[in-house]
Formats: sequence, C-alpha cells, structure tokens
Amino acid sequence: MRAITAVADPDRFTLDTSALVAYLEDEPGADRVQDILFRSDRGSVRVFASFMTYMEVLYGVWRRRGEREAKGAYLRLKALPMERMSQNERLLVTAARIKASCPLSVADAWIAATARETSSTLVHKDPEFRSLRGEVPLLELPLKGRRPTR
Repeated sequence: MRAITAVADPDRFTLDTSALVAYLEDEPGADRVQDILFRSDRGSVRVFASFMTYMEVLYGVWRRRGEREAKGAYLRLKALPMERMSQNERLLVTAARIKASCPLSVADAWIAATARETSSTLVHKDPEFRSLRGEVPLLELPLKGRRPTR
C-alpha cells in the first residue's frame, strides 16, 4: 500500500461532526468554525462535510433532544455554506485505506477520507484524529471533554 502524504490547499476545510456540533451548540472552538463558515459564505474558502457528518449530527441530536430538534438541527446544517460529499468509489477506497491503517471508527474514516480526497484540512475536536498526523492535515479545536457516564 502506498503511503498517504498530508497535502492540503490552505483555502479548503473539511468539518468533522465534532466541529459542527461545537458551532451549533456554541462550545469552545465555535468561533473558529464560524470564521471558516463566514469565509466560505464570502467565497474565499471552500468547506466540505461528509455525508456521515450529516447523519451523525441528525442521530446525535435526535438521541439527546428528540426528533423535532434533530430535524431542526439537520435543516440548519443543510443551510450552512458547505459542500456535502457523498459516497463514491474513490472515497470508499480512501476510507477503507484509512480505516485499515488507523484506529478510527468507520464514520471517522469516511470523514477523514473526505478531507483527503478534497485536499482540505480536517477541523475537529476528537483526539482520535491525532492518529492521522502526517496523513491528513489537521486543525484541532479545543478538545471535547469526556461526558459523565449515566
């Protein structure tokens, strides 16, 4: 298998689910995401989100706050100045390569593959993405805290 080398266009970003949740819920790092989205709206940068990110936001809000709130959050997400990346063969192979070589969830492999295939920097709050250093350019927001177990 060939090595993956981190190369990103400085004007391209992929937003991980954790970055979008930070923005939607005004968590630490929301200001950085807001700035990226503002620049995207102005046309000075391109912003991407994986189809998996849309699903993760939808089910996460649904689980915590119910269907109505989830649908509202999903509509807000769809209105953001981002390009939705859907599954295709090239993305599938890249996600599989990343999943085979890094300790990530399947969803995170798809999201990382989106950053890789769009030559963009992955904006995130998940320490698991640190395993991608050198393979996908990363912009780490203040890390999400561990939630107490109930």
